Amino acid sequence: MQRPPDSDKNQWTIIRLVRWATSYFKDRAIDSPRSTAEILLAHALGCKRIDLYLNYDQPLATGELQRFKSLIKRRISREPVAYIMGSKEFWSLELEVTPDVLIPRPETECLVEAVLKVLAKNDAGPAKRVLELGTGSGAIVLALASEQPRHLYFASDGYLQAALLARKNARRHHVQQHIHFFVGDWMQCLNPAACALDVVVSNPPYIPSAVIRELQPEINRHEPLAALDAGADGLDCLRQIIVTAGDYLKPGGALLLEIGYDQKAAVARIAADCGHYEACCFSQDYSGHDRVVELKIKAEKGCDD
Repeated sequence: MQRPPDSDKNQWTIIRLVRWATSYFKDRAIDSPRSTAEILLAHALGCKRIDLYLNYDQPLATGELQRFKSLIKRRISREPVAYIMGSKEFWSLELEVTPDVLIPRPETECLVEAVLKVLAKNDAGPAKRVLELGTGSGAIVLALASEQPRHLYFASDGYLQAALLARKNARRHHVQQHIHFFVGDWMQCLNPAACALDVVVSNPPYIPSAVIRELQPEINRHEPLAALDAGADGLDCLRQIIVTAGDYLKPGGALLLEIGYDQKAAVARIAADCGHYEACCFSQDYSGHDRVVELKIKAEKGCDD
């Protein structure tokens, strides 16, 4: 392998660096080594990935080389590319992300799709009141507000820095006037009598504590554990939301949650036991896993409770 970009810096052109970094990442079992090399080099140069190939024979200046080297070191330490870049695309929205929040995943777009279907069922009716719990970067609520801006959205997080980041992302995409952000631990700070929500949506923690250490180092070393760890059975947060949401939703309202790939039966059992819901429907993600549950509140609260 060639020497790393510490020497012969006058000879380090863009294409040579892409090839070298790709090989370097591949030897260290870094996912998607070629695209990672291109993304980080473009970031170091302040250009787009396509520009790397339009200027493939351009040599790097000393400062550019050092910036690229520092990014390589961060990735080799298994820091996620999204944190290195400071952004992640979700639902075609470029979102700022920091280690204070979970990096949005593609499968969570399935949750957005499910909520949009619920909102579309009575599209000609009055605006609905939608609450997202544990908003993090704001990915879900921003996607919803960008698609259906006529509704009234609320979004909470238990951590101030996450709520501030979500609000910043809302301003970036010009949907801040549709969303009210606040800090709170699930629904504990809300008054059930004053809420009358139509939809509650959340991607809560759902990973069992013992499994956390087995996850990729990009996850268990760098992402916020509070957004991942859901107790011994991975159901602590799901259970709390399912049991309490019925007190805040209107009759006929809907609760939609992202769940673990193997939690369908347990979630259905929790929903049945609490007695708030008349329907429990699951939908799959792009990999065929049961990923989203939609729970519909009984049309007349109190019956069979």
